[in-house]
Formats: sequence, C-alpha cells, structure tokens
Amino acid sequence: MNHDLANEIRSKVDIVDIIGERIPLVAKGKNFFGVCPFHDDTNPSMSVSREKQIYTCFSCHATGNVFTFLMNYEHIDFKEALKYLGDKVGVDTGSVKIAKKSTKFDNLYDAYKLSLKYYQNNLHSNYGHQAKKYLASRNIDEATIKEFEIGLSLDKRDDLTKLLTSKDYDLATLNRIGLTSDNHDIYNNRIMFPLYDINGRVVGFSGRRYDDIKDNKYVNTKETPIFKKGEMLYHYHIAREECRIKKSVIVMEGFMDVIRASTIGIKNTIALMGTALTKEQINLIKRLSNNIILCLDGDAPGVNAALNNGELLLNSGIEVKVVELPDNDDPDSFILKHGKERFEGLINNAQNYSDFKLNKLRDNVNFKSDEEKANYINRVIEETAKLDDAIRREVVLKRLAKEFDIGYNTLEMRMNSLLKNEEKKEVIIPKKTITKKDKYTKAFEQIIYFMLNNDWVIEKVMEERLIFPTTVMRNTCNEIKHYYSSYGNINVADFYTSIQDKEDIMLLINGILAEEYNETIDEMELREYFKVAKEYATKEEIKRLTGLMKKEVDPLEQAKIVEKIRKLRLGDK
Repeated sequence: MNHDLANEIRSKVDIVDIIGERIPLVAKGKNFFGVCPFHDDTNPSMSVSREKQIYTCFSCHATGNVFTFLMNYEHIDFKEALKYLGDKVGVDTGSVKIAKKSTKFDNLYDAYKLSLKYYQNNLHSNYGHQAKKYLASRNIDEATIKEFEIGLSLDKRDDLTKLLTSKDYDLATLNRIGLTSDNHDIYNNRIMFPLYDINGRVVGFSGRRYDDIKDNKYVNTKETPIFKKGEMLYHYHIAREECRIKKSVIVMEGFMDVIRASTIGIKNTIALMGTALTKEQINLIKRLSNNIILCLDGDAPGVNAALNNGELLLNSGIEVKVVELPDNDDPDSFILKHGKERFEGLINNAQNYSDFKLNKLRDNVNFKSDEEKANYINRVIEETAKLDDAIRREVVLKRLAKEFDIGYNTLEMRMNSLLKNEEKKEVIIPKKTITKKDKYTKAFEQIIYFMLNNDWVIEKVMEERLIFPTTVMRNTCNEIKHYYSSYGNINVADFYTSIQDKEDIMLLINGILAEEYNETIDEMELREYFKVAKEYATKEEIKRLTGLMKKEVDPLEQAKIVEKIRKLRLGDK
C-alpha cells in the first residue's frame, strides 16, 4: 500500500463533503451529525469531525476515515476507494491497479445490459416510428428517451431470445430471470422502461402497450435473484446527488411520475414501484434526506398509501410531509394538465403528515350524528396526543373546542389522561451487550486514546516502557509508535489508513474512539493513568511469582520468591 499517495489524497478530501453526499448531515457545534447508515438508526448517532477528518457512531461504534466510510458504505475495497477519491480531487492514481471483481450474478446483469441495448436500438430503428409518435404525444421527447434509456420490444419475433441464446445464455436461465417466458420473448410490441437497482444497474423492465389492443397496460419483470421490489427504489441512483443539493426527496408511486417530474426539471424524486414501504426501502430513503415529501396518487388507494407509508416513516423517526393531489390525479397527469409552476407550488406547500392524517379523519363522518361526532373528536385527540409539540396539541384542542362548541377543559382532561397512559406504558429498550471493563483495561484504553490525540503522550509512553495487557493492545501501541516515528506527529485520519489491513487493531481503535473521553490531558493526570498501568504490571508479576513458588520444591528458592513478592507489594524495586 502506498501510504504517501493515500495520505495525499486524504488530505485533499473533506470527509464532511464525502459523507454529506451520501447521508444528510446537520452541523451541531464543531461537528456534523447524521443517521448512521451502518445500523438500524432512528436518531442521528453518527458524528463527523471536520477537524479530525474521522466519523464515529456512538451507537454501533462504526468509526474510521473517509476511506473506511466509502469502503463500508459502497461495499468497495481500499484501492477502489483510493481511486475514486483520487479522481475526485485530481490526484493521479494510475499506479493503483484494481482487479476486476466478479459475482455470481454478473452474467444476469450482462443479459439485462444486452437486452437494454437491443430494446433501445429497436426504438431508434424503422420499427420505432409509431412508438416514438406515442411518446411524443405523451410529451416525452428525445432527451427524456435518452435519459431514461427507453426502448421498444417488437411484435412476436423472438429476436431477443435468439440474440441472448446466441451469446450462450440457456433458455432456463432466461426464463428464470424474466427475459423470456416458455422459451419466447416475454415482451411484445411494448415501450420498454428499464428498472434499475440502487447502484444504477438494469435489473428489470416495465413494458407498456402503446396501441389500441386491450391487453395488460403494463407487464413488469417478476422477482428474480437480482430484482427484488422491496429492496429497490426507482431513480435512486440518479436522485442521490439531486436530493443532496435540494435537501429533500420526493417519494412517488410509479416510474412514469418520476419521468414526468424530470421533464420539468424536478429530479430529486424516487418511486416505490408499489405502495407499501419495506424496512430496507425506509433505510435507503433515510440516506437521501431528512426532508421527505410523499407525493402519491390522489385517488383513494393513493391516499391510503400516503397514510400507511407516512405512519411507517414516522415510526422510523422520520418527519414526513404529504402532497395531496386533486381530482384523483397522479403526479404524471397533474403535471401534464397544470404544468411546472402549479406542481412546484404543491411541493413547496406540502402539509405535515400529522395534519394530513387529522384532515383525513373527517372523511365519511356524519357530523349530524352525535355518536359519529364524538368518535371523530376522540380519534383526533388520540392522534394529537402522539405529537411531541405541546403548542400544536393546544392549537388542535382550541380548534376542536371552537368548531364543536365543547369546553376546552373537557378536551384537555381527555388529552391529559391519554398522555398519562402513554407515560405509564412500559417501554422495553433492548439492552446492549456491554462487556464490563476493569479499571486496568479502562486505563490502558484511555492511554491509547490520549496517544491518538496528543503527540507528547506517545513520547511519555515510550519513556515509561509500559507493558500493555493484551496482544492487540501491544500491537496497537507499537503501530502508533511506528507511525509517530515515521511522520513526527499523529494524525488519526491518516493513521487509520496505515492500519487498513489490520482488522483486530481497527476494531480496538473503533471501540476506543467511540468512547466520550476528554481529548486533552495534562502530565499530572497522565501520571495517574501510568500509576494504574504499573499497578497492573505488578499484580501480574505477583501472580506469576506465586505460581512459580507453588511449583518450587527447594525451600531456599521459595524464600527468594517470597521476598520478591514482598518487595513488589511494598513497591520496592
């Protein structure tokens, strides 16, 4: 590993920018905080230090520099992270050779890539005139066709099947991955919209009829080893950067909604390709932005989807807003009817999910019925009790009191009883498995922590010749000393690079840096830690001598060992 090249690249990169491109970060004090992508996080528990150029999750203890973040986040190796960042900051990484990776699904991705080119060629051939005419009638121009790689399947020709089998793909595989059915082309005479995984690889298609034949409007790829609806979000790979710039993500229902929004310059959009959010999709959405806007269809199923998905997002610790489209429109049809300005107005004035939900409670309520009216008021109070904001709770209660001519105190008493019941509910928080550390382990770990943050502490440890209790601690101490001897100072971000291939040391450092120790220490305080460390050495030596004495049969030798133990206990060297 070329440490000098790695350090040069690392010094030219700001970790806050790199992590901020992938997860939303908020500045608090001198550090930045975000939802940790390495565990199921609901509250921002990852801290990113611009000063130290490292990140630390105080919950799962994921820690490291910009290289380790990219490696773990993008699932790439060190050389790939080095090359990516080198290209980003203009440092020549020609000397870094990356071996081509292969996976068991490479041939499946290749089959879809070849199919995509085949469909695209069809659309731009003589066979594609009618399909292009239809797309133009739907206000999808050449630029949009190119951006979303739209293609065309031909009518009952089996050309794709022939093409793929000529490339040594067997029919069983093609049937299994949804490119053929019963050994024939599955898509016939349809406009083909490629579906991508979160890394931008084509893993499926949605084929749409564009003629007058009454057939299934859309035919979608079935679930396959590389196409799992619950683990993908349409347009995710493109929206990622746009969401960072716009500081928001708009969640839509179908890919045509996303394509339509893109034609008017709105690209911070993703589509669910269904209506029910999965846990995997929620975690992916968290990575895009803290500002999430649901813009689903305006019909009854779309409203229900907004209610259900909004609840799922809220329960995952995400504040969400909702756009309610009128006249049963979906984003595609609304934009076609009303244009960019009206649509942007709806997005900019999206309502809080809780307000949306309260408004929906009014639907189908017969307010002339005292029973239905009372049920409605109780449901509103129950939903309002879930709000953390006391002011918003009071606003809702006052509005209810005025609208239904009910005493505010009556409503408040009902609210307070619900709040008290919530407080009484036993909240079971899963306990973390915490390994109890004795005072010696704590002392040695803190000494390592101070070594990583203070050059002068390294020199003092070298002078004292401390003996660390475990092999990994001793190796860590030696690595720090070696780094300091090589560079004349300690830089945690670059030190991480130097131990990239030493997993046991990385794990120890991660755990130590995730502890909230004071970074600065004076010499008098350090002496106290050294005192505990030496006490450990003495204790271990007494244990060793006691074992020797038990094995010794010569009384004179036993007496010598007893004297050594006595002197150690008295502190007489």
